[in-house]
Amino acid sequence: MLTDDAAEVGTWREATWRQFGAAIDMLENAMHACPPALWQGEKKPQFWYIVFHTLFWLDLYLSDSLRKFAPPDPFTLEELDEDSEPRKEAYTRDELQTYLDHCRAKCRALIYALTDERARERCGFQWVECTVGELLLYNMRHVQHGVGQLNLILRQETDSAPHWVKRTRRQVNE
Repeated sequence: MLTDDAAEVGTWREATWRQFGAAIDMLENAMHACPPALWQGEKKPQFWYIVFHTLFWLDLYLSDSLRKFAPPDPFTLEELDEDSEPRKEAYTRDELQTYLDHCRAKCRALIYALTDERARERCGFQWVECTVGELLLYNMRHVQHGVGQLNLILRQETDSAPHWVKRTRRQVNE
């Protein structure tokens, strides 16, 4: 039987996942709404790059620290190197969809396993200076910021953008 405290944690986890999952769903919707000609268009930053950047930092901030972070292939840590040349070849929609699926599963697992104690711990990213719980919200805001940029590009270039996702339909423990 659940105690009142356990029920509140479950409700908090579910609400957090529904909203964070919705932000990820909106990123996915924008990615798929992009016509091929706009994916690697002339405007900077390019559409594909905004998707990649958003996923890279989502993945990083879902990790315990920079030391424990390793993006899945074919992605590298070059996004962290301010002195590196920008990538010239676009990642494909399929590559970024695979990365999005990876991040969605990682996010869902983190939220589902998060305890009150862990949420109160300092995050492993000194430049953010917050707790693990606050980093989760910070990360969700970053995803939604990327979605806003993508939807603005879609509206300007195609006069259309995906609709708002109120909450994800995916369950926290899927």
